[in-house]
Amino acid sequence: MAQQPIELILFRQLATTLAVPVFLVDENGDLAFLNEAAERLLGIRFDDIDRLPFDAWTTNFRPRDPDGRPVPAEDLTLVKALRGRRPDHGPLAITGSDGVERTIEVTAFPLEGGQGRLLGAVAMFWEPAPE
Repeated sequence: MAQQPIELILFRQLATTLAVPVFLVDENGDLAFLNEAAERLLGIRFDDIDRLPFDAWTTNFRPRDPDGRPVPAEDLTLVKALRGRRPDHGPLAITGSDGVERTIEVTAFPLEGGQGRLLGAVAMFWEPAPE
């Protein structure tokens, strides 16, 4: 695997200290890191996967809108933040690798380096409190 930019390495370090689930992708949209809180919510361990390319993570969790309709990759909050280079937020229904269906709220934003160089994007997500 190629060396990641220092900014992604530093954000990865920050993510390890956060209690909120964090999913970090590189400039190509491939998974660069997910923290322990994200591992629990998604039912996967980062150490157990060699690589999770864009085409895999955008479909593996069976993303759906709140009404149960499939969400295409280009409409996912994290993808919109990466490709549009602006923050995005919204609800999403997923099925974790552990088979558990969850409804989550996702906030995503792009990561840029010097001179506006796109480094990737990060999504922070959580299960909303029951009403």
